[in-house]
Amino acid sequence: MKWPLFPTLLVSAAVATMIGLGIWQLQRKEQKEQLLARYEQAANLEPVTWPAVPDPDNLPLFRKSALMCIKVIRIEAISGSNREGKAGFAHVASCSTGGAEGPGARVAIGWSERPISPKWDGGPVNGIVAPDNVQLIKLVATDQVQGLQQLSLPSPQQIPNNHLLYAIQWFIFATAAAIIYVLALRKRMQSA
Repeated sequence: MKWPLFPTLLVSAAVATMIGLGIWQLQRKEQKEQLLARYEQAANLEPVTWPAVPDPDNLPLFRKSALMCIKVIRIEAISGSNREGKAGFAHVASCSTGGAEGPGARVAIGWSERPISPKWDGGPVNGIVAPDNVQLIKLVATDQVQGLQQLSLPSPQQIPNNHLLYAIQWFIFATAAAIIYVLALRKRMQSA
């Protein structure tokens, strides 16, 4: 009996693609490790000026910074934890920073057990630059705001690096596909 050409080519291409994805994940792992090492060093660098418009390719994550919240547009409560690791609500203020350009700034002003945000009129804020899903970055205040506890400080350790696990997963998929195909061929040859 002959090996079926088209199915063999199809499975071979699928296995090669999965191996390629595994190798790509190993490369991403190295890139992520370099990025995390850069973020770890950021805490020891001089404070940065708060960017009016963040550059997505060069975010000053985990650096110290400061800004002036001239006007509080709104405060929202999202899930967060305090410095002791207790879960609750982070209160994030959207601020006007006075510049004619740019989106303003988001400032995580503090933590509470309840989602009811306090009255806060803005002002100067010192803190650490953290990732933000809305505006790329936000400032996590290191100054205490009345009525709130301090939030847990942003840390590069909060960023997962799962690329090794993803690579292993792709290699397992490739191995399983190859084994299943060989077993199917063996069964077909035995029954022929």
